[in-house]
Amino acid sequence: MQQLTIGPNESGQRLDKYLKKALPNAPMSLLYKQMRNKNLTLNGKKTEGKEILKEGDVVKCFFSEETFALFSGREAGDPRTQEYAKAYQALKGLKVLYEDENILLVHKPVGILSQKARPSDASLNEWMIGYLLAKEELKESDLYTFCPSVCNRLDRNTSGIVICGKSLAGLQAMSRLLKERTLRKYYLTICHGIIDAPREISGYLSKDPKTNTVRVLSHESEDADPIRTRYVPLRQSAEFTLLEVELITGKTHQIRAHLASAGHAIIGDPKYCPEALLKKDRSCFHLKSQLLHAMRLEFPSWEKIKDDIPQGGAVLKPLSGLIVTSPLPETFTRIRNKLFTES
Repeated sequence: MQQLTIGPNESGQRLDKYLKKALPNAPMSLLYKQMRNKNLTLNGKKTEGKEILKEGDVVKCFFSEETFALFSGREAGDPRTQEYAKAYQALKGLKVLYEDENILLVHKPVGILSQKARPSDASLNEWMIGYLLAKEELKESDLYTFCPSVCNRLDRNTSGIVICGKSLAGLQAMSRLLKERTLRKYYLTICHGIIDAPREISGYLSKDPKTNTVRVLSHESEDADPIRTRYVPLRQSAEFTLLEVELITGKTHQIRAHLASAGHAIIGDPKYCPEALLKKDRSCFHLKSQLLHAMRLEFPSWEKIKDDIPQGGAVLKPLSGLIVTSPLPETFTRIRNKLFTES
């Protein structure tokens, strides 16, 4: 007999959904049969699988050790564990900016993926899980029913802050803040042309998955999402503007495509900068990618959101009014200093 105790990251879901994660190699039809035969019980009682789990609930599996190992896939250990450890050791330049029991804010350098694009990739997501395993805040057995994850993604060659959820409560609270747009996200970039006043621009963004590019439309379209981008110029030179950008909506390549559609492409952007300007950028600044940095997060005060997100108090109260910044990459600093001087 094996006993599984429900923790905070497993509570709130149906028993049958939990069992599918805990015993991924067992057909659901067989699991339901085992429930009917009382070989799977919840808190010592017969169960149907529809029950909503609570923290502290106990699931007992009256299987042989061999059968349980086969159904759970644990007979040889989780092969992902080595993958996470390898990513944690291999990926360099990642830095923890803030951490508590529920969330992790990590500085991502240029060149590292936020999440895998292909099975063979190593990303910040794997690094983060390897980091938690190395600190012994996460056990290999935890990964069968819950896996920490990044909450937002940056392009491979965009640097800056990535939000990670260490717990289910952390993932849910961060997802809610992002969805409700109460977490303010600021970027720093250098763009072509002179921008001399703050502005908010809007439009509609349409994605082409074949080319992994987007188009910004001025009109509503069935396959396009509404977008809003706000920016404030910080400094100007003869041809460029240092820009602070607030991402109000968060869509794929939004800042890059939106600025380019307004005639202010980000320097070094291989997808959205006009070819003649891109060639000049590469020659002058030795850039291989866009100069875009997710530099700051500003969390809302708990008093302002407690009525809208009352269940998020345990996670969000410690973050009330928190401002987190990410260090500017050396390349960005070099180019900024070359183009702009203090007034």
